[in-house]
Amino acid sequence: MSKAKLIGPSAISARMTIPVLGAICLLMTGCSPDWGPEGPERTETRNVDLDQSEEVRVDLKIGTGELRVSGGSDRLMEGRFTYNRLRLRPEISYSAGGFRGHLTVEEPSHVGGTTRRYAWDLRFNNKKPLDLNVKCGAGESRLNLSELTLRRVDVEMGVGEMKMDLRGAPQNDYDVSIRGGIGEATVYLPEGVGIEADVRGGIGDIHAPGLTKHGGRYANDAYGHAKTTIHLDIRGGIGTINLISN
Repeated sequence: MSKAKLIGPSAISARMTIPVLGAICLLMTGCSPDWGPEGPERTETRNVDLDQSEEVRVDLKIGTGELRVSGGSDRLMEGRFTYNRLRLRPEISYSAGGFRGHLTVEEPSHVGGTTRRYAWDLRFNNKKPLDLNVKCGAGESRLNLSELTLRRVDVEMGVGEMKMDLRGAPQNDYDVSIRGGIGEATVYLPEGVGIEADVRGGIGDIHAPGLTKHGGRYANDAYGHAKTTIHLDIRGGIGTINLISN
């Protein structure tokens, strides 16, 4: 497998709006906006093209901020990032070897400052099979996965609210694991697909209208009969877990 490498301008397309004087200040004096007042808001677009990999593992690691994930991209990933500190510029790397690729998008570690604006809006290719791993610190996550071809989904929540939309017509079975922190997790479930959910809350409520509880597990009427099945393993922390069936 080839080494993962940081993706720069030659490998991805980028469009940034950075004031010239601010850039000169950084080059000449080494000053860092993370240690002073917040800087002007920047928006950057970075894309990762498709290759011949048959499947891709995607790791998303964001600390404090807003995360949006959806499908509909012609590339492997199209990302739009908004932030007001240069040190918050996301680190993106992609490597591939054999039939499997590995994409990582992560917030830089050891970033100082408490006043900040941070938002990721990521769109992925619908047809590429994905193992999606998401780690959120504090903030709001909106994961619209209904159009994607999923092999597995793992989410680790921190503090905040997470909404995951699985409504769609999956062609294969897959597993979803959610580990809750402090906040509310809501999962929207598809019709015509078997649903089996092992759900255990910490301190909080579990709402699963449309599902029948058998012991510690929930299931819908299509479970055991439908062509495809989604298996959910959810462990809540402090907060509410909602499983919404349409």
